[in-house]
Amino acid sequence: MARTEERPVLVATEADDITADMVITQLNRHGVPVVRLNPADIGTGLTVSTRIGTCPAHVAGQVRTPSRTLDLTRLRSVYWRRPTWPAFEHLSDDDARFAAAQVRYGLGGALYAFEDTLWLNHPLRNAAADYKPAQLAVARRLGFTTPPTLVTNDPDDARRFIEDHGQVIHKTLRWTPYQRDGVPVTGWAEPVTAAEIDESVRVAPHLFQARVDKVADLRVLVVGRRVFAVRIESGLLDWRTDYSALRYSTVCLPGDVERALHAYLDKFGLASGSFDFAVDRAGGLWWLELNPNGQWAWLEEHTGLGMSAAFADLLTRGVTP
Repeated sequence: MARTEERPVLVATEADDITADMVITQLNRHGVPVVRLNPADIGTGLTVSTRIGTCPAHVAGQVRTPSRTLDLTRLRSVYWRRPTWPAFEHLSDDDARFAAAQVRYGLGGALYAFEDTLWLNHPLRNAAADYKPAQLAVARRLGFTTPPTLVTNDPDDARRFIEDHGQVIHKTLRWTPYQRDGVPVTGWAEPVTAAEIDESVRVAPHLFQARVDKVADLRVLVVGRRVFAVRIESGLLDWRTDYSALRYSTVCLPGDVERALHAYLDKFGLASGSFDFAVDRAGGLWWLELNPNGQWAWLEEHTGLGMSAAFADLLTRGVTP
């Protein structure tokens, strides 16, 4: 068997990813070999082969890039950061859909076959944890305070909820690339009134949530058993709308909150996650959501917290502590 220190970390992400670069820099400091790939490069830029039951090992496999070859049986861990999948624009629509599916289930299946590997995070577990109604239900069961929330495509239910709670916001259930008249549109959290609800609500479920009377927000990154909490002050309903208006400070969370966050990730089989809270005037925390693969690099730059080092440490160990 190869020595542990020789086993590589696989980093799956798009070509330009500063966050992945930060983690790779830390891995280099550990002397850990790294193989970086992007599924969109399949073809001459990426080759995969997997053998099941045709060799002494139960499962064997290999991925090759122009600069690296990785024996999947020696894989230490996987940082599934922000990969992109091929669009096959040179093919017809039907052929492109067919080819894209084969890549997802071929390359993805080849990697998933090595089930004892540490993933940050496994994409199937990311997907399972990314449903906001389920997130809220789990948060409630673990003792977090959550704002009253309604998910519905019934306009009458939506109007009654808004009338009952007064100040209500609307949030998307899932971020999706979207354009209107050729201009990209992002779904921020926005106030909504009963008068704005019309029959178009019936097209799809919408998320309505009672507005928290907050004084700040909290972004909490959990990596393995390490917790990094950053208080974000802005005066904005949704702080993502203007990063130039943000002020940051680091905070320590109570032990029971940290334990509940770890229990939350354990529930979904995740090794890491980014949690968002609202802080009310009494200092209480209101659980808003989990992003299983959330952004954090800009927080390290502003606070000096060792987030990238924590990722590298966990990937180097290859096991969740």
